[in-house]
Amino acid sequence: MRTRATRPRRAIWLVALAVCAALIGVLAAQPRIERLYLRQAGAEDAATLRLATQVLRGALERTEALPALLAERQILHQTLAEPENEGLVPFTNEMLRQAALSLDVSDIYVMDLDGRTIATSNYRSDTSFLGRSFSFRPYFTDALGAGLGRFHALGTTSGQRGYFFAAPVIDNTQIIGVVAVKLSLDGFEEAWAESASTIMVTDINNVIFLSDRPEWHFRTIAPLPDAALEEIALTRQYPAERLRPLSLRTESLDPDLGFGLELLEVGDETFVNQTALIAAAGWRVSILTPTGPATQQAWTTVSLLGLVIVIAGLILASVLGRRARLMERLAAEQSLASLLEARVTERTAALKSEVEERRATEDRLRATQKELVQAGKLAALGSMSAALSHEFNQPLAAVKAYAENAGTFLDRGRSSEARENINRISGMADRMASISRHLRNFARRPQDRTGPVSLKSVVDDAIELMQPRLRAVDLHYDCPPDEIWARGGPVRLQQVVVNLLGNALDAMEHMENQRIEIALTGGDDPKIAVRDFGPGLSEDALEQAFDPFFTTKDPGQGLGLGLSISYNIVRDFGGQLAASNHPQGGAVFRIILEAADPAPAEVAAQ
Repeated sequence: MRTRATRPRRAIWLVALAVCAALIGVLAAQPRIERLYLRQAGAEDAATLRLATQVLRGALERTEALPALLAERQILHQTLAEPENEGLVPFTNEMLRQAALSLDVSDIYVMDLDGRTIATSNYRSDTSFLGRSFSFRPYFTDALGAGLGRFHALGTTSGQRGYFFAAPVIDNTQIIGVVAVKLSLDGFEEAWAESASTIMVTDINNVIFLSDRPEWHFRTIAPLPDAALEEIALTRQYPAERLRPLSLRTESLDPDLGFGLELLEVGDETFVNQTALIAAAGWRVSILTPTGPATQQAWTTVSLLGLVIVIAGLILASVLGRRARLMERLAAEQSLASLLEARVTERTAALKSEVEERRATEDRLRATQKELVQAGKLAALGSMSAALSHEFNQPLAAVKAYAENAGTFLDRGRSSEARENINRISGMADRMASISRHLRNFARRPQDRTGPVSLKSVVDDAIELMQPRLRAVDLHYDCPPDEIWARGGPVRLQQVVVNLLGNALDAMEHMENQRIEIALTGGDDPKIAVRDFGPGLSEDALEQAFDPFFTTKDPGQGLGLGLSISYNIVRDFGGQLAASNHPQGGAVFRIILEAADPAPAEVAAQ
């Protein structure tokens, strides 16, 4: 027993050791996972770097050709030839201002051979270049010597960083001045600031010229040689007091893979750094992707892996722990199984007996319902017996009179009049045969089958059957021109309409002006509505109208089963029988049925 009990415990200890080992392995793999996310972050920002580089390169290339094109304008030649012309210089200044606006550049200005500005687009500004000398700028000397000057620097007058292009103004092969175009670069930094990553541009001296971090402007990423410092001071390219080194430390990211990515630490921040070149300007464009999100993703992954390992270990330990308890329960379950089987057998037999009993009860209920329907029809026939007797006696008396008259006419040789009386006798016989047929159909027992039923025929037969009682009633029958078909049984449905007409007549028994309205409508739910103009139904009568043995008639006038039987008949057809009071007086009973397709000609009445 001890050996069996200790086996699950030993297995649980082994699982715990395996979980610990797996957790240690996951923690050891965290640096590799972190570098994987770092490479992924760098790859995602590579497209941003390419876009930023292409935009900068495109802007420089578009601006590079502008000075040479502007130098060809004759007005610049005239201005350089007559720099003191008070009528010409203002016109040139405005022309340059309009050109700067249309070309989307910061400034355009014209200098003489001494570097003095004689016309500029910013002549309206407080920091106008007019009269200022820029002979110390390399773009001026390069334009005079090499034909094209280019330089980037912080403006000594405007205090704005820009890239300068310059070209000589030549008059007949003789250089008479220089035209320069300044491209402002602040807009690029504003676009970069919208990204979560940092973009910076460094020149050949490792000075940060552009960056969406203003505090990095003119910081250096490497010590500057003395010659570079002297050149910067001579050209006034950057403010010397801001040329301070930025604390950097770099580390290659997976050098064996050669992705060209490196880890860059700037103070307390760490980035994934990648660089692209703009050779013409001598710039290196770098994008610095923060490592925080990648590190967080790595730790999240490690935490999830550790959680999965722990959960798996707990599940395995739980399974091993339950295994022993399951073994103990098996024997108890086997003993219970036999007991349950015996009880199930007993219960099954009891259920079968109960089912059979319920079926027998349902059969008896159906038979009782049929008997009640038949009894109701016979009771209706009994209530109509006096009227039916009159309906038969009147035609019989007329037949006898017509027969005697026909004999007299024959004796007198008046054959045409005798034949007319014989035709009347035949009509009376057809009338009595029709009444007899309706009585026979109404009195016979209905079948259980249901099918498509012509509602117009049902209503017509019911009116014909109730005709003796309806003679003194103002009957309005709203019959549609088209046939309406519904699902049901014609005889049982006829019984419902007869019951509703009988109730309407009973409700108006003591009224002088009796009126009944019958409306037949089609559609998806065909309806037969019977309205009387009696006193209507009370709230209690509306609630109990279809309850068995409920009646508002005087004692001895009815058992209260007619509406209950009618309700069940309509429900058997899948329909509804509803009662309500009409707003203008009287009660309305509506038979709502399911629509059906027209019946084949061979379907017989049930």
